Amino acid sequence: MKIKKSICPYDCPTSCGLVIETDGKKILKVKGDENHPATQGLICRKMRNYEESVHSKDRILTPLKRIGKKGEGKFEKITWEEAAQEITDKWKKIIKEDGPSAILPVYYSGVMSVIHRNCGDALFNKMGACSLVKTLCSSAKGAGYNSVMGSTGALDPRELENSDYYIVWGSNMKATRIQALPTLIKARKEGKKVVLIETYSKPMEKYCDEVILIKPGTDGALALAMMNVMVEENLQDEEFLLEKSIGYQEFKKTLKQYTPKWAEEITGIPNDVIVKLAREYASVKAPAIILGSGNSRYTNGGMTVRLITILSIFTGAIKYPGGGLCGVSPTSLSYIRKDIITRPDFRTNKARIININQVSSALVDENQPIKSLFVYASNPIGSISNQNKMIKGLMRDDLFTVVHERFMTDTAKYADIVLPATFSVEQDDVYTSYGYCTLATANKVIEPPKECKSNWDMFRLLAKYMGYDDEYFKKTEREIFDELIEKSLEDVENLTQEQKYILKNGGAISTPFENHIDIKTKSGKIQIINDEMEERIPRYTENIGQNYPLNLVAVPSCETLNSIFLEKNKVVEKRGKIKVKINSKDASKRDIKNGDEVVCFNNLGEVGFIAEVTDTVAQNTVIAEGVYNRDFAINGKLVNALHDDRLSDIGEATTLNSNTVEIKRV
Repeated sequence: MKIKKSICPYDCPTSCGLVIETDGKKILKVKGDENHPATQGLICRKMRNYEESVHSKDRILTPLKRIGKKGEGKFEKITWEEAAQEITDKWKKIIKEDGPSAILPVYYSGVMSVIHRNCGDALFNKMGACSLVKTLCSSAKGAGYNSVMGSTGALDPRELENSDYYIVWGSNMKATRIQALPTLIKARKEGKKVVLIETYSKPMEKYCDEVILIKPGTDGALALAMMNVMVEENLQDEEFLLEKSIGYQEFKKTLKQYTPKWAEEITGIPNDVIVKLAREYASVKAPAIILGSGNSRYTNGGMTVRLITILSIFTGAIKYPGGGLCGVSPTSLSYIRKDIITRPDFRTNKARIININQVSSALVDENQPIKSLFVYASNPIGSISNQNKMIKGLMRDDLFTVVHERFMTDTAKYADIVLPATFSVEQDDVYTSYGYCTLATANKVIEPPKECKSNWDMFRLLAKYMGYDDEYFKKTEREIFDELIEKSLEDVENLTQEQKYILKNGGAISTPFENHIDIKTKSGKIQIINDEMEERIPRYTENIGQNYPLNLVAVPSCETLNSIFLEKNKVVEKRGKIKVKINSKDASKRDIKNGDEVVCFNNLGEVGFIAEVTDTVAQNTVIAEGVYNRDFAINGKLVNALHDDRLSDIGEATTLNSNTVEIKRV
């Protein structure tokens, strides 16, 4: 038995360190790496049995060609040579007849590493295919923060041990930031207070001293009202704001209108609770706001984060260790040169740009028809808005769809060709972390089974069949890994030779924390007012949804991650049919009881659920937790059938939480 180190490849802020037990052919056991600088041995339960997924009997091991109707899931085995020939013949024909912009690659967070997540860009740049705007998750959050702080790094979660007060704002840390939970538990034992602001409190309430339920999409109003209280009672750090920010005086004048009484009507939070929260927050030296992504997934998401970011600096908290905002990028430095992998220099045409949130609309656009869809590291039917439109597009007879996958997902069932993919332990790669100041590499632990190919090897093969002879496409996976590390680190000065050695040979390092008062904007100051923004002065903007009475909010699950881990039969069977959580008062009005079969509907469609009645949900709100596959849906539809594909105010992000519905008992 051998012990190997690796890194979790999935979409969470941490990029956890793993220790793999292997006999050289199979993965025997997976546990947390106690020597990883951020995770220190703590990993989520989803990854504790990673070997079950790697060696699952349901895994796709050979290329497949559709022999049934689209969506039926009937395929026959073919060879890689047959698959590559058919795919590239189709592409060449499409390029000749319709142009390369009729080919659309779709990928997202099935693997979050540098090489295998991004290497498809090189091939599609070479082809001149569509360019995908990858803003499915939290780009409105980043845009809102950057509009105020530029590229200034926020708090690394490890800095939270120095905070003296915590607001967990729209973050189910149990599902998305588990490594920071011990810090909260320890802080409470030391007498520090933890406040939860949420639309659905159940996962996190036991880790908090106080729970404040808020109406979805109104978080900006709460932030403004808190700053109103601070100004009225002179609790802000005026000297700091005058010295370090732009526009404070002008913004301060606007705060008079945003009283706690005004905010009560909008947020549903009582006036006295808002006043108390503002006073508590301003009374401590180094309060931390731990910000989730859900409250940025609205039509006003960017402005909401902008306001919360301003609140986080309003008392001068960032002057002190542990004070400020946690939940956006903690570093302003990019250590890895992603362009070595993506090769934007290969593109010779002006790309047709399609936002990933609007792929459904693109597939049914008759004016600019997409003739080939190539899906990898993604499951659009389960994760992209407007499922009904997505399925309509995938059913088109003139759409040639290829899916590179490990399991027969809901999307793969609609493919013309399915190609077998690898797991992270079957490939070499480099891992950045979007939540911590860490950097890591991981070496291949075992060989891929049968005919499974990594993204890198698959795209190399397709490039060969396309007739591309660039040296880039001739490199092996290990050669591109070595080149990426060598070229990326050659000019990096703030890493030691020992750290560079670790990265070259497989392992994780901690990079330096940011100086949070070294403001990295053009002016070198915090941009409370930003003249480059359409809305130069931050203000309250309303969330826009359909005209239905209940706000529909999608929240993460501890059992699954996006649509990953749905191959774990024990987990999904224990979770059961797709559920919706509803406040008891809203349920009573509709004569809905716990366990009832219900239908949620809006102008986009209808989705069946099992009702779960609970007072941990804000009133006039329904909660859909996690992503399911259609086998566990009541009527074959998932929650994203109720999601419009409009984009956020800034950042071009998803607005999946802006949707409203009505619900009725079946």
